[in-house]
Amino acid sequence: MSRLSRSACLAAVLAAIPMAARAQDAGAGFLFEPPLGSLTIRGGWALARAHSDLFSFTTSQLSLNRGDFSSPSLGADLDFRILPRTSVVISAELSGMDKKSDFRGFIDNNDLPIEQTTSFRRIPVTLGVKQYLTSTGRSIGKFAWIPTRFAPYVGVAGGMMYYRFRQSGDFIDFNTTSVFPDTYMSDGWALTTHAMAGVDYSLGARFALTTEARYLWSSAELSNDFSGFHALDLSGLSTTVGFSVRF
Repeated sequence: MSRLSRSACLAAVLAAIPMAARAQDAGAGFLFEPPLGSLTIRGGWALARAHSDLFSFTTSQLSLNRGDFSSPSLGADLDFRILPRTSVVISAELSGMDKKSDFRGFIDNNDLPIEQTTSFRRIPVTLGVKQYLTSTGRSIGKFAWIPTRFAPYVGVAGGMMYYRFRQSGDFIDFNTTSVFPDTYMSDGWALTTHAMAGVDYSLGARFALTTEARYLWSSAELSNDFSGFHALDLSGLSTTVGFSVRF
């Protein structure tokens, strides 16, 4: 073979290598089978329902409203595929707020507001099942798995939630109208369940964007610091956007 012919063949091989790499990346990423699962990091907004009597008392006496107990949230999901359209999901999420306030209609002896800080934390840890409503992808022979662009899903989960409700600052003794400093807190674990619905938008074989809404139900008995109040409402709706990595 002449030197010119050998050079032409070498150039053709070198040109084909990046084309093959692009074709592999576009068509698979998982060359032989669907992914085993995924890890998703989510962020969004956790809306607190805040319908129990402690929230009502707090918003009537202090310069807070129900919306102040809602907050940003950060969560993570670890999915394990057990059927072509069904996954087991381990989830954890953190949401919390800290807000200063003062008593409505009262001032202290120095004509200053009677101030305190309220904080509210929720950390649900759950195990659930996610069911996709359509196929999540398709296999091309034995050599490639290509994800579906949009994959909607629904699911349910149950587990435990850690919560903390804390108020610290100055308060009024309504029997004597005296002002005193104190801290009131209730924390612990409570049973929780949630229902979820969302959509995965594939960016390729290995990566996806996920949008999800989940409604959570939970309540917890309060500590003796809040004696006389009924169970604390921990329920609410969270909406998040996340980034998923398949493995």
